[in-house]
Amino acid sequence: MRITLAAALTCALGVIAAPALAQSCGGNFNSFVDGLKAEAVQRGHPASDVDAFFRNVRQEQSVLNADRRQGIFQRPFIDFSRALISQNRMDQGRRNAERHAAIFQRAQQTFGVPRGILMAFWAFETDYGAFQGDFNTVNALVTLAHDCRRPELFRPQVMSAIMLYRQGGLDPNRTTGAWAGEIGMVQKLPSDILASGVDGDGDGRIDLQNSVADALMSGASMLRNKGWQANQPWLHEVAIPAGLDLRQTGLETQLTIADWQRMGVQPRYGSLPGGNMPASIILPQGHRGPAFMIFPNFRVLFEWNQSFTYIVTVGYFATRLEGAPVYAAGNPEPGLNDGQMRDLQQKLQSRGYDVGGVDGILGANTRVAVQQIQAQLGMPADGWPTPELLRRL
Repeated sequence: MRITLAAALTCALGVIAAPALAQSCGGNFNSFVDGLKAEAVQRGHPASDVDAFFRNVRQEQSVLNADRRQGIFQRPFIDFSRALISQNRMDQGRRNAERHAAIFQRAQQTFGVPRGILMAFWAFETDYGAFQGDFNTVNALVTLAHDCRRPELFRPQVMSAIMLYRQGGLDPNRTTGAWAGEIGMVQKLPSDILASGVDGDGDGRIDLQNSVADALMSGASMLRNKGWQANQPWLHEVAIPAGLDLRQTGLETQLTIADWQRMGVQPRYGSLPGGNMPASIILPQGHRGPAFMIFPNFRVLFEWNQSFTYIVTVGYFATRLEGAPVYAAGNPEPGLNDGQMRDLQQKLQSRGYDVGGVDGILGANTRVAVQQIQAQLGMPADGWPTPELLRRL
């Protein structure tokens, strides 16, 4: 699942501000829909199409419930990755690699995206297309646009969905998908379908729900459009030496691969890429847990989903599907439960750190804040919050 600020429409429609009198979120739902309709007409959509698009729209409490219920993202990397990477998904991945070898080869030749990356998202998003979601897409998008938690993310997707409807790629009454409005086997939002959709099977239409070729080629197209570099790595498991300056680890610091090797970082299997490619060292569960070297392509994956733990798991699973061994789990220090994490975030926020909101999730902002406060307190600055850190604060 990916939530993005991108909301590309065709160049002819451009980007037009919402009508001045339209409510940005909240309030009476019908009045809010009227504001969306006025904005759509102002953007150049025929009023008859706009009326048809919104005719049966309704607010869905189940969508809001799903939005609030994302506890899986609070699980630490080892638990999270073991939950998502099952033997069944590994076996299905191998079978799909053989069954759709020609599609994967074409995706790599055309867009430079390897099969492991595409299969990892395909597996995690919908179990290779088996479970694509049963939420009405229009209802989901409008409900989340009306909700005042993240309207700036979802209102543009409503406008993109109108365009997709006018192009014949969405039925307001029948199209279903994930609770956040994503559609198809690899769960793409309307703006991404407009910008990166590919007719992979050549039947004259883009069908991400039923065509494996369309779904995989579209996913590869989106990643390439977001900056994926062909024939370049994304993640490699490494071993870090004792005494490494842990303040250098994390997404914020990039050194060359050669720099890291001079500091004693070594691959756990195979060999690292040569040259002066920039790279970072990430420690999802601290210096006693797994360690990965990440490259520019890894950062592109956040365009699909902004969860740090999810994307590390995707990147790692992709390497497994390409033949890498199981990571060395190590012996990480215990982490924090939901209440403790919220308490930590509140304490950090009160000290002026930007943790990205008190939500109990160890996201990228919270990791940076944790690493900085650890360094100040003379603790191992690996970005992994522990009960001892909470006690010290």
